[in-house]
Amino acid sequence: MPDVIDLSIRRAEIAPKSINEKDRTVEVVWTTGADVARRDYDGAYIERLSLDPRHVDLSRLNGAQVLNTHQQSDLGKVLGVVLDATVDGKEGRATLKISSRADVEPFWQDIKAGVLRYLSVGYVVNEWDETTDPKTGERVRIAVSWTPHEISLVPVPADPGAVVRAKEVIMPDGNSGAALKNRAQDNQEIRSIARIAGLGSEFADKLIDDNASPEQARKAAFEELAKRGGGEIRTQTVEVVASNDDPETRAARMGEALYTRIDPGHKPGEAAREFVGMSIPDLARDCLRHRGVSTVGLSGDSLVTRALHGTSDFPLILGDTVGRTIRKAYEAAPMGIKALASQTTAKDFRAKTRIMLGEAPTLEKVNEHGEFKSGTMAEAAESYNVDTFGKIIGISRQALINDDLGAFTDLSRRLGQAAAEFEAQFLVDLLESGSGNGPSMSDGKALFHADHGNKAGSGAAIAEATLSAARLAMRKQTGLSGKPVGVTPKFILVPPELETTVEKELAAITAAATSDVNVFANGLTVVVEPRLSNATRWYVIADPAQIDGLEYAYLEGSPGPQIETKQGFEVDGVQLKVRLDFGAGFIDWRPWYVNAGA
Repeated sequence: MPDVIDLSIRRAEIAPKSINEKDRTVEVVWTTGADVARRDYDGAYIERLSLDPRHVDLSRLNGAQVLNTHQQSDLGKVLGVVLDATVDGKEGRATLKISSRADVEPFWQDIKAGVLRYLSVGYVVNEWDETTDPKTGERVRIAVSWTPHEISLVPVPADPGAVVRAKEVIMPDGNSGAALKNRAQDNQEIRSIARIAGLGSEFADKLIDDNASPEQARKAAFEELAKRGGGEIRTQTVEVVASNDDPETRAARMGEALYTRIDPGHKPGEAAREFVGMSIPDLARDCLRHRGVSTVGLSGDSLVTRALHGTSDFPLILGDTVGRTIRKAYEAAPMGIKALASQTTAKDFRAKTRIMLGEAPTLEKVNEHGEFKSGTMAEAAESYNVDTFGKIIGISRQALINDDLGAFTDLSRRLGQAAAEFEAQFLVDLLESGSGNGPSMSDGKALFHADHGNKAGSGAAIAEATLSAARLAMRKQTGLSGKPVGVTPKFILVPPELETTVEKELAAITAAATSDVNVFANGLTVVVEPRLSNATRWYVIADPAQIDGLEYAYLEGSPGPQIETKQGFEVDGVQLKVRLDFGAGFIDWRPWYVNAGA
């Protein structure tokens, strides 16, 4: 369907100076240019239409359609044509020719009888002059270049002080904290009421023309059903399905489309494809029009400004785009120490306690008619908690107006990398706390302690002997009941200074003698962590999938960085809040071994 032009609407009364029944024409006064109170983003103002013939472009009105209540999408709503339209500095006059179609005949008869007396003019303002009323101090906007597009017959009585917009809502002033329910939403609800009641579009059109509220529409629908059905009860099954017209759903689709411009390799979903290629001002225009706000004649600056202040979904679009870019950069960041930890979730911000059970008791022989003996399992507990970390950053209005995707890309990528960097540094700081011995465990001793059997007696470089000692110590680890748990080394964690050394020690060689065989070749996976502050200390770690050691958690339902957006207040644009609910702790010392190095 082609786009419908957004028109400003003024109501007037048909003043039939003469009716020519033979030609089916009627002369009307379609405007007197009376002042009308309006409101825009900057607040209240008086709109004044200049009737200077130099200021009114009648090229569209001469030959334009006469419509039934501004309904532009249906040829059946065309009632006639404007034969001649003029302005003389005081008023606008026109000659309307009414169609001779059978379905239009009732309208013609009502015009002649004086029953249909009111009309409405749709127009577009191309240029404004703005001044202030010297007596009242009110802001006055004078349309010095405007184009009337059509004339409609309407049922609503004339009201010189009122204004009705067929596709426009009043913008809230900047100080209002409450959201205004726009007319477009009311109209959509009224049409839904009429459809469910089986009353048709004409019933809905009349209610909309009368500016009825949804509550009034429901009452009218019940009354109409009572008249038609004679007490018959109608029922209808309503199925709730996802709709791309939902503001949040549309915002997500638009955000994905905008992200496609940033990442051409991304394949957008079917619902997002209609928005692919649209600029940021284009998306702002779509948001406004979908909310029922006229966008005719608005510049990119005005589109972005009104979308930021007048709709809640425009910031959501930007947040979705930034969020996708952040997540991609976050997930692409090197894992480092994070690969050696297991991930879980926390239900809230209270201390998360992990219970460690000891080994299962040994099975004992049960003699004939014997009694099964009860066994016990030792247990211990370690705890840590999740905290909230975050920052608020802004995207300027200038960047949005300029459609500066480079600013989006760079900012989003940096935020994603910063989130990954924060998590890794958090884990490293935890590991290196306690002067390199790690955090205190529930037994009151440091993570790495001689009593835990996971710390080399003296520092030494990475070599076959020291690796053997590390493996032996881990193999001999015992559980809470003193029984071996058989920890198997899987990784070796080193700072960048030891990367070459460890690669040499783990390299496979063709040995000439058994004594030359590298027993650790391909036996350990090297993990290099550039954030480690000690250039000689190295660690051997078991597979976190086999035994829990280092663990990190996100708040349930919020893994990784989360994005929230709102219209900027401190900054002129959009504010993005990046939030990370994250925590970590060691829940067992047995999978980790440290050597201070040399």
